[in-house]
Amino acid sequence: MWALRLIAGAAAVAFFLAAIRSYRRRNISRLSLLTAFVAATAVVVLAAFPNLFDPVFDTFNFQPGDNRRLVALLLGAVVVLFLLLFRLQGHSDRSERAIQQLVEALTVERFDWDEAERRVPVGPKVVTISPAYNEAENVGAVIEAMPKEIAGYHVVPIVIDDRSDDGTSDAARVAGAFTATLPIRRGGGMALRVGYEIALQLGADIVVSLDADGQHLPEEIPVLIAPILEDRADHVNGSRMLGDFERGGSPIRHAGVHLFSWMVTILTGQRITDISSGYRATRAETLRKLILVQDQFWSSEITIEALRQRARIVEVPVTFLTRRGGESKKPKSLRYAWNFSKAIGKTWLR
Repeated sequence: MWALRLIAGAAAVAFFLAAIRSYRRRNISRLSLLTAFVAATAVVVLAAFPNLFDPVFDTFNFQPGDNRRLVALLLGAVVVLFLLLFRLQGHSDRSERAIQQLVEALTVERFDWDEAERRVPVGPKVVTISPAYNEAENVGAVIEAMPKEIAGYHVVPIVIDDRSDDGTSDAARVAGAFTATLPIRRGGGMALRVGYEIALQLGADIVVSLDADGQHLPEEIPVLIAPILEDRADHVNGSRMLGDFERGGSPIRHAGVHLFSWMVTILTGQRITDISSGYRATRAETLRKLILVQDQFWSSEITIEALRQRARIVEVPVTFLTRRGGESKKPKSLRYAWNFSKAIGKTWLR
């Protein structure tokens, strides 16, 4: 027992010294340093003078023998660690959200609103949002293939550049799109949220999201928005499973499309055939109600959130092509599957 007490006391001292070092480097706050001091002091005193805690043990009827007091100490330590972890998680969540809001606000502010005021047509509008990272090779063809007008609605393309280093924004502007660039790379979900905010401020009636890599056919936008124009839906999901797709890529990815769609169908009670599709259309009034927070692995979030807001959702058949050029930005299949599953769970649970 003496050896255990000695190890515990030494570990507590080392922990507090590490906390002092972190505080001097401004990696932790003074409150965290005080918390570390209290915890380390309690462990050192317990290790050196265990009899001082007899009144506490007696209060809860933890008598000496059979390691009952040791079990009580371990239980108390677990409770304290849980409370500290809960505090740390709350602090981490607040910091993450603050960073998200800052990046979103900076990107929206840097959008060229004067140019938009000059060039965006007056009247009903369909605004398309294409998140892009290093897609200079593909984005121009995507923008040029977009129809200029659909059923009396002007089509306004916007590309949100996730801090590319290959001239993606320049290629998009040359092709006729408006652009905005994130100050740091954050992921397609962040880019999409920024695009949605800009689209709503531009007075969009319908907002369409599609990839900038050429996998989605801009010519099929009329098919995608038709249920909204006919007042049959508030959110439309373009499904390759109902339409067609070019074979290619990992077989695990194709299996994952079915698996994730089945998972969302079970969780939400509405049949979804292609939850990982990024080709979607949403009514502006519906978009304003959605709470979107995912920066990565985001493609399931908007549909699940729309279902949570009781929006009318339908799927339409669309065509998915293989990437026209460049490299896929998605991680390896198993990692992608794990993170995509987590994103589905987090969205459904909130």
